[in-house]
Amino acid sequence: MQKILSDQTTKWLYLFIGFAVLLNFTGLFVTIMEPDGALYASIAKGMAQHNNFSDLLVEGKDWLDKPHFPFWTTAVFFKLFGVSTWSYKLPGILFILLAAYYTFKLASVLYTKQIGLWAALILLTAQHILICTMDVRAEPFLTGLIIASVYHFYKSLGKKWVLHLIAACLFAACAVMTKGVFALIPIAGAIGGELLIKKNWPMVFNFRWLLAVVLILIFIIPELYTLYNQFDLHPEKIIFGQKGVSGIKFFFWDSQFGRFFNSGPIKQPKGDPTFFLHTTLWAFLPWSLLLFTAVYQFFRKNFRKPLQAEWFCIAGSLLTFLIFSLSKFQLPFYITIVFPFFAIITAEYLCNLKLESSVKAIRIVQLVVGGIMVFLIMVLHYFFRPDNLTVFTVLLLTGSVVLFVLATFTKVNGRFKICYQVSAVAFFVNLYFNLAYYPAVLKYQADSEAAFWINEHNTKDLPVVRSRIGYAFAVDFYVNAPLYFLRPDEASFLPPKPYLLYADTEVIDQYIKQGMKIKRLQTFESFRITKVNGKFLNHLTRKGTLSTTEVVLIN
Repeated sequence: MQKILSDQTTKWLYLFIGFAVLLNFTGLFVTIMEPDGALYASIAKGMAQHNNFSDLLVEGKDWLDKPHFPFWTTAVFFKLFGVSTWSYKLPGILFILLAAYYTFKLASVLYTKQIGLWAALILLTAQHILICTMDVRAEPFLTGLIIASVYHFYKSLGKKWVLHLIAACLFAACAVMTKGVFALIPIAGAIGGELLIKKNWPMVFNFRWLLAVVLILIFIIPELYTLYNQFDLHPEKIIFGQKGVSGIKFFFWDSQFGRFFNSGPIKQPKGDPTFFLHTTLWAFLPWSLLLFTAVYQFFRKNFRKPLQAEWFCIAGSLLTFLIFSLSKFQLPFYITIVFPFFAIITAEYLCNLKLESSVKAIRIVQLVVGGIMVFLIMVLHYFFRPDNLTVFTVLLLTGSVVLFVLATFTKVNGRFKICYQVSAVAFFVNLYFNLAYYPAVLKYQADSEAAFWINEHNTKDLPVVRSRIGYAFAVDFYVNAPLYFLRPDEASFLPPKPYLLYADTEVIDQYIKQGMKIKRLQTFESFRITKVNGKFLNHLTRKGTLSTTEVVLIN
């Protein structure tokens, strides 16, 4: 009987993992969101169209902020499949699937295959992972690369270590070329934490780590070359308002330690030591309370007997968590890179739980969490009133409800049953987000809406001038016509008339007062959708929160 129940649990597990994989693709065709997603997409578009894989350019100017790897990868996809929303998002989604695969692999070798499968499901249904596959930035790439590197470094601790060490260093180097040297923190924390806590001194001082440093430095040569070629060779370029800026120095120091100490050219107003604690509370839903319990129980069980425990996941995630918390530069999506560790920690606790009282408590807590998530979606729907619910979307939402009901009546173990139920809740919530909420709210991203309108109505292929400098990156990515930038504070290179101008209504009004010959063509309602508030979400008060932009003809 126990074997039958175990087999049934595994079949359900494979089924839910399959649905979770598909769920991560449901945001594939949703319009790219500003500012970061559209910014990254426009950079990769420029690379692909101009066959310039060396320079990072934004609005026609040199851009020094992020390394090249995500842009290289996305540009290759653009070359293969054309420039589109889905070809921009696809590599990010694939890297999340890579993260799930290596999460499964690492958990399987550290524990059991069942724990590996649960870890993969937990990762693929964590709220911010699903946000990352809809609003693709650098984090999906980083998440996959880091956990892949940790897995291969773990395997390199054995006798057949050479190929694993090379693979680990290659993944680590790609992570560094995605976010900088701080990407090594969770990797070094995981491997170093395990070895130091268990006092494995022969391995701590093994020559292979020196070899690893050398390999990583070799593998990041493409990044160093492009930075040197674009910036260090050209001290006359004005970057961050000054000349003589070294791209290599920024890569190794200012972009990392400068942000940590808030002393670099890019600053954050303040830091909150508890920021990532309460961020994890919602970002790792519906598993966050289970994670907190698992971490507490891990230390309660293993603190005095550290040699009996596995420290890779705890050390890698908590060291990163601590450093991020001490940093002055804090953004919620940063924490996503250690979600594979969180998933393994949570899955190990879940699968090895034996006390019936604890199982009962988990069932109650997870049902409450799932109930709150569904309730919040209902409240959001009541006030927001998206007008784009299709029959297909309703059927999928209904399907997730049916899946919840089927999971309720399955005969699998109680602790696993509740996890299937909350997974179904995650399906419901994120199907609503990706197929109803995000497509509706993105109608108020005026920049992309204007680009779509221009592509449809600009039959003479007139050039387009964008006056919204520093924000409207969706225009850069989506508009097909030649694009120019109107810079009020410096000389602008404008096309000959006639041309289309895209600007805020206030700017258009000023030009009309100055006597410019302008023909108004189309007006768009605008809101910065990454900073939604209650008045915007409420359909009754939304109108008062909107501004307008326009496309006009300049004769």
